[in-house]
Order: sequence, then structure tokens, then C-alpha cells
Amino acid sequence: MLPGKPKTTHHHATSDNLPLFTPDQRLEILHFSRTHRSSSSSSYTLAELLKYVDNASFSPVVGMTSSTSSSSSSSATSNSSGSALPTTRPSFVLSFNHLTYSVNVRRKLSLSPSSSPEWRLGEKVLLNDISGEAREGELMAVLGASGSGKSTLIDALANRISKDSLKGTVALNGQTLDSRLLKVISAYVMQDDLLFPMLTVQETLMFSAEFRLPRSLSNSRKKARVEALIDQLGLRSAANTVIGDEGHRGVSGGERRRVSIGIDIIHDPIILFLDEPTSGLDSTSAFMVVKVLQRIAHSGSIVIMSIHQPSYRILGLLDRLIFLSHGNTVFGGPPSSLPSFFAEFGHPIPANENRTEFALDLIRELEETPGGTKSLVEFNKSWQSRKKHGSRNGVSLGPPLPSLKDAISESISKGKLVSDSNLSSSVPTFANPFWKEMLVIAKRSLTNSRRMPELFGIRFGAVLVTGIILATIFRHLDDSPKGVQERFGFFAFAMSTMFYTCAEAIPVFLQERYIFMRETAYNAYRRSSYVLAHAILSIPSLITLSLAFAGVTFQPVGLDGGVHGFLFYLYAILASFWAGSSFVTFLSGIVSHVMLGFTVVVAILAYFVLFSGFFISQDRIPAYWLWFHYISLVKYPFEGVLHNEFDHSPERCFVRGTQMFDMTPLGSVPDQLKLRLLKNMGKTLGVNITGSTCITTGSDILRMQGITDIGKWNCLWITIAWGFFFRVLFYFTLLIGSKNKRN
Repeated sequence: MLPGKPKTTHHHATSDNLPLFTPDQRLEILHFSRTHRSSSSSSYTLAELLKYVDNASFSPVVGMTSSTSSSSSSSATSNSSGSALPTTRPSFVLSFNHLTYSVNVRRKLSLSPSSSPEWRLGEKVLLNDISGEAREGELMAVLGASGSGKSTLIDALANRISKDSLKGTVALNGQTLDSRLLKVISAYVMQDDLLFPMLTVQETLMFSAEFRLPRSLSNSRKKARVEALIDQLGLRSAANTVIGDEGHRGVSGGERRRVSIGIDIIHDPIILFLDEPTSGLDSTSAFMVVKVLQRIAHSGSIVIMSIHQPSYRILGLLDRLIFLSHGNTVFGGPPSSLPSFFAEFGHPIPANENRTEFALDLIRELEETPGGTKSLVEFNKSWQSRKKHGSRNGVSLGPPLPSLKDAISESISKGKLVSDSNLSSSVPTFANPFWKEMLVIAKRSLTNSRRMPELFGIRFGAVLVTGIILATIFRHLDDSPKGVQERFGFFAFAMSTMFYTCAEAIPVFLQERYIFMRETAYNAYRRSSYVLAHAILSIPSLITLSLAFAGVTFQPVGLDGGVHGFLFYLYAILASFWAGSSFVTFLSGIVSHVMLGFTVVVAILAYFVLFSGFFISQDRIPAYWLWFHYISLVKYPFEGVLHNEFDHSPERCFVRGTQMFDMTPLGSVPDQLKLRLLKNMGKTLGVNITGSTCITTGSDILRMQGITDIGKWNCLWITIAWGFFFRVLFYFTLLIGSKNKRN
């Protein structure tokens, strides 16, 4: 460039500024740019290039990208801060007016040190009369110190605060957003990266596509959308890398954050909310994340995020800022307005200083003064008022906004994937039918768990080792009074083992809890699909565990019944696993901490064993504890296997003649004396009692234990019913406890 000659900016397509396309697609765009450009050097907008590539028969991928939306920001100009400002009227404008939100908190009254402290319920204002707007094609950031209300404002805009608690209005194109429609056309990215650790980046995005994309799209188009999104997020090199966790090496922190964004924008939302997407990232990773968000905004979306303290490079990507202090707006506008705003306030920003850092430092200084930021809040109101009445440029001079219905319809026609329909009344609540959701959930869980075989392996090993130990300790039990007692001990320990080994299900859902809440908050799938899919998915593993335990214990212990007896014994073990797994799963939906969950499960299961009827028979349990005996999960399989063992063969005898003296002080006397005692007893009773006379049958043992009111098959069905009951309770727990809204 010649000295003194002004620099001319050309917007010609080059291979360096087309990161969303494959090499072949870039060549097509370059060819289109060279052969169709007019002699006046006018440049084609990104939307025109995208439209051309979209119409090309060889490119199924780009036709599915969110970039097919021809947003107003495609023909953007650059302001002094480097951010793009639309020169045409956007299709969507999200406006929020007079948002006010407060919560009740306990305040400590100031009393004399000698008296005990008193508490009074007070009100804390988290948002105080917040107003503003966000436009399609723009990237809006909410800034402020910790506790300023950034996340609260994002939650308010994303309909994550109860309508009864939030005052003010939030509207899209002048129309108040219906909660059901907002879930379809928007996405919310949480601050934490909640992902399945053993899925690859591509698999994670593909499962999200299966959940969120309209059912009318074919699998090939869904895959094309995922491939395009991987390129848009800059994740091509990590596409086949697992996400990873503390024990498995995976993608980097910045890549993980971009994956978290990707799973929520897979359906190409019109509005994207993000809660501090750069938190915990280094400056380079944070810049790359915000750069991705800028691309998403320019593809025809409204992007609103909270951010703690952006760097100078990130500031150049932002289009609109809102500074908050203790729930009040202290500035609202483009970054280019910051110098004039603070100059008029009497605190000009020094040259070569980061504008946001200066603003945040000044706000902190004012917060520590007696008057706080009240003067800055009032100045902002007057400054905004002068700006509104004195300025007639920008969007206010454009044509009126289209109706929300027409805007969504137009957006979908340009390639948005938010829905099959543009009518809020006919927008499907869920993208897929019930059975499809179950298949995807099951496939995802199997894929994730298959890569962590140690989880099932440890449980299988514990059950197998326990079975082998029991088989060796209780080997070949005989039909004697001592054998009867040992059988009771074996069955009590065996049935309780089924329930205790189910405690490993606690961390399974606790690890998925927030993933589940994030996905169901925006109707990725039904809660009932999740509950039913995981219930069905657990059955094969429970069958495997049951076969292993029954196979190593039935024959060595010497249990009765042959094939039929073994099958019922197997059914009882499987039913116990099913009921125990369902019970623990239900508790995991209530308890939020792993260690607390284990404590609660172990304690309750101990009570179930105590009241099962092994340690104390039913007729000896106090009346005020009898209810616990009937709700004990161990009672029914325990009684069922006792029926199977002692009532299977009526002719089977467990106490004969002289055996009745066993386990008594008379057990050590000579057999001749025992026979004489039996003969004298027979004379007294009028019957002939010899050393081989059957004294006690299996039915007698059951009667002595008070186990006669419920048959063995009824015990089995009751145990299975308990399992279904706790699965239903788990569903209602998720329904009530995963609303994901502030009160």
C-alpha cells in the first residue's frame, strides 16, 4: 500500500475467511466470487455466498448449517470497537422492560452482645427496573462484579424465574413470549460443562441432534448438520476425541466449552442465552469461544451472555453491553459509547486502557462509597433518555418489525431448524415421538457405559465373590434343626445382598442429574422417556447378576426344588435386584450428594433387614412397628425363597425322632436314653414315636416363623410391584424437582 493512500477494505472471499466449509466448497465460493463480481468491485455478502453453496447439488452439509439464515448482520459495517452493527432492520428484536426481581432473606438484627441474636425476614432486590433490547445479528454481554445480578438477568430473559416472582415484560418482536414457544426457539448454556465423559465430540453432538432436530429431517441431514456445526465450532481436530473426566484424558477446557455450546445450538435457535461461557478458560480459549458466539449471532440469532471481565480482544467482538451493579443498570449501549458516557459522567477513560476494566473498577470504587452507584444509575437514566430522544439513527429508522409469526416463518424458510411450523399453537413440544426418545437415551447410555466397563465389572465381581463365599460357608446344608437355622441365615444374607449391591446406582443418576435438568428444561425429551429407558436398560445387567449369583449358590448350598426350585430362586433374586435398583434410583432423585445418598440407603436397607422377619418373627414385632414390617423390601423375597425351600416338598422332613433334642441341653445324652424318652412321650400322647418318626415338616417351620399369610408367587409379584412403584415415584420426583426455575 502506498504511503498516504487510504486503505481499501475488500470483502472478497478467500480460503482463509471461510472456516465453515470444506475445501471443495471453498473453491466453489471463490469461483462464484470471481466470475459473478461486477466491475464496480462490489462484494457479495456472506448470505449470498451461503445461498449459492446451499443451492449447489454437491453440498448437503452447508445447506444444513445455521449460516443459511440470511441475517441482517451479513451486510454489516464495522464500528470503532471492531464490532458489527447491522445496517438493515433485523428480523428479531428481544426487548425487556422494567424487570424487577427480589427474594426474601433472613437479616440479623443488631442487638447488644449480651443478648441472643434475632433474625427478621427481609427483602433483597436482585434486579431493579432493568430495561433494554437485544437484536438479531448482535452479541450482547451483561457485565458486572460478582453479585451484581448478571446470571439473574440471563435467567429472567430465559424464563428461568417464576412469573409470580418476576415483574416486568420480556417480548420478542413486541409479542410476549409463550413459555412453550420459547423452549423451542431458544437455548440456554449453563456455566458448568455438563457432558457424558466417554462420548466423543461427534457422538455428543449427534445425540443432541437426535433429541432436538425436527422429526421430519432425515438421518443424513442430521449428520450433515453435526458436521457443519463441528466446523463452525472449530472442533474438527477433536471430533473423534472423548470428552473425558478426572480419570480419562479428553478434550481441552476451551473445546469442552464449545461442545457445551454446540449441544444447545444444534437446533439452530433464534435466541441463545449463555451464563459466563468464558469462566475458567485462558484468554485464548475464551476469545475462541466468543468468536464462535459471534459467528452464531451473524448466522441470524440473538446471542445474550453474561461475562465477568472481557479482554480487549473479546470487547472487539461485542455489539452491545449492559453493566450491572447490585441489580441496577449503570450503562447500556455499544462499546463505542463507553468513552463518551464516562467522559460526560466526569470520569474519562484514559487512552490505551481497557474500557471494560476501567468501567468495572470505577463501579467497584463507587460501590464502596456511602452513596454507592446511585449517581451513576441516575446519570445512565438521563443519558439513555437524551440518547433516545436525540438520536434517530440505526434500527429505529428502518421498516417496522414483522410479526413474530411471520418472522419465525421467514427464519425457517431461510434454513433455521427450530421447528417444522411457524405457529406457536402448532409447534411440537418435543421434536421426537416417545419411542424415538427412549431409543436415543438408551443408545447414549449404552455407548457411555460400554467405555467404562469397570463400573459393571466391579458390581459383577462383588456379587460373584459374595455368592462364592456364601456357597463355601453354607456348603451342602443338611435336613436337620441346625440345617434349618443355617438355611434361614443363608437366605437372609443372600436377599439383603441383592439390595446392598444396588447402592452403586446412586452416583449414576447424581452424575447425570444436571445433564438431565439442562436437557429437559428445553424439552429435549420427556421425563417419562428417560425413566422408562433407564428402567428397561437396567434389566439385562440385573439378569446377568441374578444368573451369576443363583448359579454359584443353588447347587453348592443344597437348596431344594430341582429345576422349578432353581427357576423360582432365580426369579426371586432378579425381583430383589429390580426392587432394590428402583428404590435406590428413587432415592438418588431426592438426595443431591453421593455420600449422603449412600448413608441414607445403607440406613434404610438395614431397617428393611431388621424388620424382614429373620431377626424377629412377625407376631413378636410391636404393633407400632408392624407397618415397617409390611413395607420392608427384604420381607417379600425372603419369605418367597423360604416358601420355595420348605414348602416345595410336603413329605420332606427336617426333624426326625431323636433330632428334636438337638440344640437343647438333652442333645448330649446317649441315643438310648433319647429313644426311651421318645417312647415315654409316645405313651403319654397315645402315638408311636421312634427315632425315625417325622416330628417337623417344612410347613411346620413356616408356621412357627409366622410365614403363612402370603404364598411364594404372591411374594414374587409384590416384590416386582415395589420396583414399579419406586420407578413411578422416581418419575414424579423428576417432574417436581427438575423445574429448573427460580422462585
